[in-house]
Amino acid sequence: MGRTKTDVGVDVAVDEILATIRSGAKRVTSAKRTLAEVLVAAPGHLTAEEITQEVQKRRADVSPSTVYRILEEFEELSIVVHAHLDQHAAVFHLAGSVHGHLTCEECGATFEIPASHFDTLGRDLLRSYGFVLNRHHVAITGTCAHCRKRLGSSS
Repeated sequence: MGRTKTDVGVDVAVDEILATIRSGAKRVTSAKRTLAEVLVAAPGHLTAEEITQEVQKRRADVSPSTVYRILEEFEELSIVVHAHLDQHAAVFHLAGSVHGHLTCEECGATFEIPASHFDTLGRDLLRSYGFVLNRHHVAITGTCAHCRKRLGSSS
């Protein structure tokens, strides 16, 4: 059976990650390759535990501590970023377009929003406090439109 365009795209993305690892003077291991494959195939943000489960489905010999060490290395190399959504565990995703997150306190849904929504806030924080906002880590909690409607709230 032939390879699909999606398969080729996944391979290219994994190869780019492996090239980044090599350019950072790091070794490419089978565990790192597997973790890269999991991240590329992920439909969205994953916790370290979810990543570990997916990696272990493919390679049972990879320990959770190895996954955590690789995630740290991938962050150092700017391959992945993490965010803290509400009171939940940190989630990881491939670096790329910078975005923020809105998390509904009622239903738990999380929405990605363009980081440009935080530009004014970032400038205000820098001017007022000398604080530089890391837009990859912005997560705001509140109530989504669906839950507000369900709850009969207009504000």
